Amino acid sequence: MQPILLLLAFLLLPRTDAGEIIGGHEVKPHSRPYMAYLMIWDQMSLKRCGGFLIREDFVLTAAHCWGSSINVTLGAHNIKEQERTQQIIPVKRAIPHPAYNPENFSNDIMLLQGDSGGPLVCNKVAQGIVSYGRNNGKPPRVCTKVSSFVRWIKKTMKRH
Repeated sequence: MQPILLLLAFLLLPRTDAGEIIGGHEVKPHSRPYMAYLMIWDQMSLKRCGGFLIREDFVLTAAHCWGSSINVTLGAHNIKEQERTQQIIPVKRAIPHPAYNPENFSNDIMLLQGDSGGPLVCNKVAQGIVSYGRNNGKPPRVCTKVSSFVRWIKKTMKRH
C-alpha cells in the first residue's frame, strides 16, 4: 500500500525557482502524468504555479494563479530540460470560482480549456489544491478542499 503522498511538485510561488519542489519529493519520472506546470503572465510579471489534469481538456489549479496569458506544460519530469514528452499548450479560457476572494484566499480554485495550484494527493486521489503557505514548504500550508467544489467543477465543465 502506498503511503500518504504529499505531492506538491511544481507548486511554484513567484519567488521560487522554476521546477523547484516545495514540501514534497521527486517521484519516478513520468509516474504522475496528470501534473501540470503553469507559466502565467500578468501585466509585466511572470509567475509559476502547478495544476493537474482532471479531464483531457481541463486543468484544475488555484484561482490566485490567474493571469492575462497562461501556458500549461504537460508531460514534463524536469521542467528545466526540454523532454520529447513535453507539450506546451496555451490556455484558451481561465474560469476562477465566482466567489474567489483574493483578500483571504477563500474559494481559491480555478478551471483552465487547453490546458500554486498543485494537488495534494492522498491514496492516489486529489484531495486539495495548494492555496498558500510559506515559500520554503514548511507548515502551515493551506489547501482548498476539492470535494467541496465538485458540483461547481462538473457544472462549469458541462457549460464550456
